[in-house]
Amino acid sequence: MSSDFKPQLSPLPWPEVFVYWVLSLGSHLYSFYQLHKFSKEHDAGLQREFQLENGILKGFKRDPSDFEWSFWTEWAKKSLLCTLVGHGILSRLTTFFYPKLKVLALTVYDFLAASSVLGFKGVSVLLLHVSVAFSVAQLRKPSLAWVTNLLLLSTIYIQPLQNIQRGWYSTEEEYYLLLFSVAVCGLRFISFSLEHCWSPLDRSRVVQLFWLFSYTFYHPFFYNGPIITFKAYTEQMRRSAEGNNREESVLSYALARSGRVLLWWCLAEYMIHVMYMHSIQSNETYMEILPPWALGKSLHSVSLLFKTS
Repeated sequence: MSSDFKPQLSPLPWPEVFVYWVLSLGSHLYSFYQLHKFSKEHDAGLQREFQLENGILKGFKRDPSDFEWSFWTEWAKKSLLCTLVGHGILSRLTTFFYPKLKVLALTVYDFLAASSVLGFKGVSVLLLHVSVAFSVAQLRKPSLAWVTNLLLLSTIYIQPLQNIQRGWYSTEEEYYLLLFSVAVCGLRFISFSLEHCWSPLDRSRVVQLFWLFSYTFYHPFFYNGPIITFKAYTEQMRRSAEGNNREESVLSYALARSGRVLLWWCLAEYMIHVMYMHSIQSNETYMEILPPWALGKSLHSVSLLFKTS
């Protein structure tokens, strides 16, 4: 019997897919409505306890208690949005004019962008982690790679090290940005290490180190994800370096990507204007009287904001 047999997947009938979409969308909208209704009914109490801010939307208050969303919004205003736009423009220019140099150009730009925000000492921490993870990965032992990378991740909990790193920055927000970066990069180190153990790149160690360096500092997901595997990243970057899809102009590319970011930002901002889920979750009494539909949407909305940010 042949071992190459692969089961064929059949698409679901469109009426069944339609029913699933209606049920899913309907349940989400109804639970959103329940959470919005509860927020408005207890608006005065939430205002007294959590000092809701005057919102962008007229007639609506803004829930300021979502630390992560406020944190990333402030950093986006400071520098991250500008450097992200710069990354997108450089990516498109190199794709159009010098596709073979795209990965190198983006790697240099992304490293400089990270250095401008985290500083020399902050980037040095990541470079140290890169060197340790790369060296251990050369042994091609998955268990050792797991242990080493988890130990690197655990360094963010070492109190003396926290105190030293806090001293490098003038604000807590700068230190937290380093903390986020180390944590998310640690997950990428795990992906690289396991990929190298299972199927290493057919390249010299210098080239392998370059790809890990590029993967680590890639700006769009450097600070808080999303997490993309090392294999998926290298395959996508190699395809883009072949110079395909040049017909899209730099301006249209930048506008499309900026529009997508703006759309998700507006959605998240709208959610914290009409649903005060973070303030509600901070009060045990509200959680006890919260309707089940609103409770489910409150938890789901928090996870959606985390993904959006």
